[in-house]
Amino acid sequence: MNINVYTESTPNPATMKFIVNKLLINGSVDFATKESADKSPFAKELYKFSFVNGVFFASNFVTITKTDESDWADVEPIMKEFVKGAVESELKVQLEEQSEETNFEGSETEVKIQQILHDYVRPAVEQDGGAISYRSFNEGVVTVELRGSCSGCPSSTITLKAGIENLLKRMVPEVTEVVSEAL
Repeated sequence: MNINVYTESTPNPATMKFIVNKLLINGSVDFATKESADKSPFAKELYKFSFVNGVFFASNFVTITKTDESDWADVEPIMKEFVKGAVESELKVQLEEQSEETNFEGSETEVKIQQILHDYVRPAVEQDGGAISYRSFNEGVVTVELRGSCSGCPSSTITLKAGIENLLKRMVPEVTEVVSEAL
């Protein structure tokens, strides 16, 4: 199979999405630090580049966060070539496959919130190179975790409040606010 790689910018200027014509992983996995990449040969190799500051995988793409000192014009061609070679040589995203089953737990309201996040919010967030995870629901407040390009993105607050919070308030009257848990 001939591997093609193309890039998409994300709302976060520090991240770029490298999309390939092959499934890399079922679900998503975030390697926000070099130390967290131990169980990912692919992420470990990416962190060998001094300008890589974060790695996030989902379905057929890898979102790479660069350091502030580097410029996408300089590093994008290098990363495109590396990602192509890594996928062609079948460098593993994870040593052990993690099954990402969608088992929603909690009260009826919590299950409804998780279902909405999974069905409506997750696909949109993944389009921007990120991921969202449900953490908790307590006294009207939904806590989520944003990863990938969403982590540290200047527009993530707008996405969280104007997008996700408004959607959940409309669909689940018990929701009064949505907040993001710091990583």
